[in-house]
Amino acid sequence: MTTKIIKGFHAHVYFDHDTVEPARELCQQAEQMFPIKVGRMHQKPVGPHPCWSCQLAFPSELLGEIIPWLALHRGGLTIFIHPETGNDLKDHTDHAIWMGTIEPLKLEVFST
Repeated sequence: MTTKIIKGFHAHVYFDHDTVEPARELCQQAEQMFPIKVGRMHQKPVGPHPCWSCQLAFPSELLGEIIPWLALHRGGLTIFIHPETGNDLKDHTDHAIWMGTIEPLKLEVFST
């Protein structure tokens, strides 16, 4: 089964100066609702992400619960979701799921 190559998922909550507090609240609520790992609130672009972001890392088994919850609670925030298969470029392009505005990623970080 092809889903066996997926080691987990990352959901990156994008925000800016005006939406930092709603993003923080969303990430805190997600951490209270689910057994996930919440990363730092990066107030600068990090890696391929063109916006400020916070990463939510979770196992594949929670995808069916977390995706609907994020869809209903994101409050207009853009969320970029991708699997972890070991192929970062494909995970961030071909395998990506977007909620909200699709942002152009800085894919050159994967060429090194």
